[in-house]
Amino acid sequence: HVQLVESGGDSVQAGGPLRLSCEVSGDTSGPYCMGWFRQAVGKEREPVAAIYSVSGSTHYRDSVKGRFTISRDNAANTVYLEMNSLKPEGTAIYYCAANSPGTCQVVTGSQGFERIHPEPNWGQGTQVTVS
Repeated sequence: HVQLVESGGDSVQAGGPLRLSCEVSGDTSGPYCMGWFRQAVGKEREPVAAIYSVSGSTHYRDSVKGRFTISRDNAANTVYLEMNSLKPEGTAIYYCAANSPGTCQVVTGSQGFERIHPEPNWGQGTQVTVS
């Protein structure tokens, strides 16, 4: 079981950058999948990006590809989401998610990254406002 704490949310101007962090604690002894999701008011939660902890392989939702970068620092048990060229529609609560160590899969579809399997643990979220 892992615990996740996001930070870095802020109010930014459209076109600007912002970096989110997610610190992972608990059982991080094995490989796991990590992802960022976001949920705007009145909308369903949307996948953003995912990364495999060991290989570093990344996957993105098409809507953020080329603007967002997910990365990890395994020594610090931290995953980052670097966001550039932010748009007002990026206003949302951003959540970090990660499996407990073991076999996991980043599931992709016609629009890119879709979900992490099996169902991951979730952080409490951090607010990003773009205006």
